[in-house]
Amino acid sequence: MYDAVVVGARCAGAATALLLARRGYRVLLLDRARFPSDTMSTLYIHQPGVARLARWGVLDAITASGAPRLDTVTYAVGDVRLSSRAPAFEGVDSAYGPRRHVLDQALVDAAVAAGAEFSDSSSVRGLLTDGDAVTGVRFRAPSGAEVAAPAHLVVGADGMRSAVADLVAAPTEVEDPRLSCVYYSLWTGIDTGFGFHERTGRWIATIPTHEGATVLATYFPQDRFDEVRLDPRAAHLDALATTAGEVFEQLAGGEQVGRLVGTGDQRNFFRRAAGRGWALVGDAGHHRDTITAQGISNAFLQAELLTEALGDGLRDPGARAAGLRAWAARRDEELVESYHGTLQLARLEVTGARLEMLRAIAADPDLTTGYFAVVAGLMPMEDLLTEELLDFI
Repeated sequence: MYDAVVVGARCAGAATALLLARRGYRVLLLDRARFPSDTMSTLYIHQPGVARLARWGVLDAITASGAPRLDTVTYAVGDVRLSSRAPAFEGVDSAYGPRRHVLDQALVDAAVAAGAEFSDSSSVRGLLTDGDAVTGVRFRAPSGAEVAAPAHLVVGADGMRSAVADLVAAPTEVEDPRLSCVYYSLWTGIDTGFGFHERTGRWIATIPTHEGATVLATYFPQDRFDEVRLDPRAAHLDALATTAGEVFEQLAGGEQVGRLVGTGDQRNFFRRAAGRGWALVGDAGHHRDTITAQGISNAFLQAELLTEALGDGLRDPGARAAGLRAWAARRDEELVESYHGTLQLARLEVTGARLEMLRAIAADPDLTTGYFAVVAGLMPMEDLLTEELLDFI
């Protein structure tokens, strides 16, 4: 009998397994992929996420892997350019953008070191139930055998298209339209630093990662996806040329590594976070447009919130139910404001009022640092708004 079976071993799932195992619970961590492996991702971890990695003792593995410190950030839109050192949070003054085969494996290794059992190449085939309560999972092991794993709690951390969410029929409680589509390429031989470039209808992100490589992400309005995917490379390069010219110019001396990847399926929703014997963490329960690169940091936050809400009561039915209710309420409370901020940015509309506000921010180094603190999720937007900036709202 497991205390928890966690389905999905990437950021949300491995972090949840790690934290539950450290509380002394017996945890089984499953993933259908073979580890280590990459997955399409913006890679970026904001300072609160980095601070959690440090608290969990995982950050050393990330820095030892050669992932560069991202301790400055720039944002160029129209004739406005903001630049600042990365604002600090709990002693962390840099972000990171590690490749996912490094980050996810480091989290899995930490979970296993804490006592969790891990089985990759293992796909969930169904749930064990008792009435309307979930009591475990059935999964296909790497050997091909079907295994029953009874548990007090099943945690779905298996992404936006979560099989666990489907199996428990988790209702969608909030849903907004898809707003953008995105394509990613990876380049060596360029030196862009970390930052963003924007104009109406375009958003570019540059994220340095391992071995001198840089991820270039180009965002387009969702209503252009059918057009863009006919020739995504041409659209990707055109977006760079017209929105981030200084980045595009470097490509002639660089080399693309691997293939261009992208998606038009960037859903925006909150699913019900928990029910009898089950919980959803990470993208399985809440997904938003990737334009703000909050996914990894939010996954870590959710893992921590769920574990704290369960506390030492996971094995007690009453305490477990109360903990799951508390977790669901806290998740929504923590994430709803930044969710709406993400939707606003993903519309890819540079209004005159926003441009004037950014111009005022760029003229004041303290406001600039504060603005990037808002972007990193270190403080709410309302704390940044001076009387002068309120004029632009």
